[in-house]
Amino acid sequence: MAWADIVTFVLIASLLVISPGPNGVLIAKTVPTSGRVAGLANVAGFVTAFYLHGALSILGISLILVQSAMAFAVVKYLGAAYLFWIGAKALYTAIRTTATKQIDTAPHSTATCKKRPLLSAYIEGVLTNALNPKVSMFYLAAFPQFITGANRSVTSSFLLVFLHSAINAVWFGAMVLLVSQLATLTRKGAFQRWLKGVTGVVFIWFGIKLASYRITP
Repeated sequence: MAWADIVTFVLIASLLVISPGPNGVLIAKTVPTSGRVAGLANVAGFVTAFYLHGALSILGISLILVQSAMAFAVVKYLGAAYLFWIGAKALYTAIRTTATKQIDTAPHSTATCKKRPLLSAYIEGVLTNALNPKVSMFYLAAFPQFITGANRSVTSSFLLVFLHSAINAVWFGAMVLLVSQLATLTRKGAFQRWLKGVTGVVFIWFGIKLASYRITP
C-alpha cells in the first residue's frame, strides 16, 4: 500500500470520526455521570467494534448485509432500537430526577459520579459502534479504493482498521479528558439533568435516522 493511499485514508477516516455521531454523544453522557475511567471504557468498546466491523468486512459477511435487504434491515433496526433504548433511558432518568426533586441544594456541593461497572461501560461502547452498519459499509467502500495487491489484502485491510481505530481512540480519548476537566460544572445536578435530557433526545434522533436509512444504488 502506497503512503499516499494511507495518508488519504487517514484524512477520510479522521473526518468520519470527528463528525457528530452516537459515539461522541455517549462519551458526553458517560463521563459526567460515571467518571473518566468509564468514558475510557466506552472508547475501548468503540475500538473493539472497529475490529469487529473490519473482520466482518474482510470475511465478506458485511457484503452480504449490504446485498441482502432482509439481513441489512435486521442489523439496522437492531441498531436503531438500541440507540432508541439508550435515549429513552436517559430521558426517563432526567424526567424522574426532576419529578422527585433530587436536586443538590447545598451551596457548594456537587453531584458525585455514580459508581458503574467498567464492563457495562465497555459493552455499551461496543454495542453503540457494532450495531451501526454504516461503519461496515465504510470499510466495504474504502478497502477496494485503498488496497492494492491481492497477496497482502488481509494485512492491508487490518492496517486500515488499526489506523481508523487509533484515530478513534485519540479523538474520543481527548474528548474524555476534556469533559472530565469540566467536572465541577458537569457534575452539578441541574447540568446532569439537562445533559441526560439532551442526550436522550439526540440518541432517539440517531435511532430514528438509522431506522430510516436506505442504501442508495
